[in-house]
Amino acid sequence: MKLVKPSELQNTTVIGEFILLGFGNTKNLNIFLFVLFLIIYIVTVSGNILIITLVVAEKRLHTPMYFYLSNLSFLEICYTTTILPKMMATFLTGNKTISLWGCILQMHIFCTLAATECYLLAAMSYDRYLAICRPFHYVLIMNNKTCFLLVTISWINGSFLITILTSLLTQLTFCNRYEIDDFFCDFTPLVRLSCSDTWMIESVALMTSSVGLLSTFFITVSFYALIIRAILKIPSLDGKKKAFSTCSSHLTVVSVFYGSLMFVYILPTTGKFEDMKKGFSFVYTVLTPIVNPFIYSLRNKDIKEILRKEFFKFGKFSDYH
Repeated sequence: MKLVKPSELQNTTVIGEFILLGFGNTKNLNIFLFVLFLIIYIVTVSGNILIITLVVAEKRLHTPMYFYLSNLSFLEICYTTTILPKMMATFLTGNKTISLWGCILQMHIFCTLAATECYLLAAMSYDRYLAICRPFHYVLIMNNKTCFLLVTISWINGSFLITILTSLLTQLTFCNRYEIDDFFCDFTPLVRLSCSDTWMIESVALMTSSVGLLSTFFITVSFYALIIRAILKIPSLDGKKKAFSTCSSHLTVVSVFYGSLMFVYILPTTGKFEDMKKGFSFVYTVLTPIVNPFIYSLRNKDIKEILRKEFFKFGKFSDYH
């Protein structure tokens, strides 16, 4: 907790912009990094748009699992667009500054998307639980109304929790310290730079993360514990493989997302751990959105068949012309 008296504030300089230190001194690599992240951005957006397009266009993909997947893909596009364009502009221009309100806006959008993804992954785990453990009740419970309700709740809850924190963040004063040792504006580094009393916002952050984010993690883990137990009870090996294949893609995404998220927010914030945290931040903010379409397409039989069919049609069309 930091507390600065009004008399002390008179001798401080109020900060109107920050410097994102990013990956350190990369001046000699800026062009290379710009091209690299441009490719990552294009592949990420294209891959997730492809997933959404397939789900919308193909009637056989009009199922709850793919409805959730298309929402996840949309969320990943927003993730990437929130962070990478600013990062690429930094590499291109060498200007690492970001305005106070620009930083708060980036933090708000990013954290809202992260919170929403936690709820969305929990909803997807519930969908897989019903499909494997309650197959006879699946169609009755997981209908269109339920799917829309769970996705809506995910977005509303994620937005609500972060809006509370953002409203408190806008009331803080930032002075003297202006360097953020990261490549984007995150909540914790931003709060640490404040010279105001941060007890209230840190307490609210603890409550919202406990009530909202940790609860979704335990819900997701609990459903997968039940799923794994049900799969282990299947007598035949082929039956186990078939059941596991229906949730393996989602389980992979959950493991990568929560694994990197926990390393970022649980590891100490000093010394060598700071660079490790930055690396894991890179995993769930940049690498996860680009990897997810490949995970779902390469490990999903329906999507692979549809892609093969579309490429075959395109090949015949090209040969004809």
